[in-house]
Amino acid sequence: MATQTLADRTEILRPVGISPLLTTELLMAHYGVSNWTVNEWVKAGCPVEPTKMRGRRFDLDKVRAWHAQPDNGIAA
Repeated sequence: MATQTLADRTEILRPVGISPLLTTELLMAHYGVSNWTVNEWVKAGCPVEPTKMRGRRFDLDKVRAWHAQPDNGIAA
């Protein structure tokens, strides 16, 4: 079975209205930032999806929308 990219999974899930959730590590890789930066984003109000297990997940569409807001509390 071939490995799917995030873009592949997003396109597969889009018709049913589901977006894949990213781990902190995947969000770090997507934006090219450190764990510290992601933690600062969360403190500033970056949307985090609830999980049953320990850890956190991020909906990339919601994070992008948060980044687009001029008053999100992070430096551009």
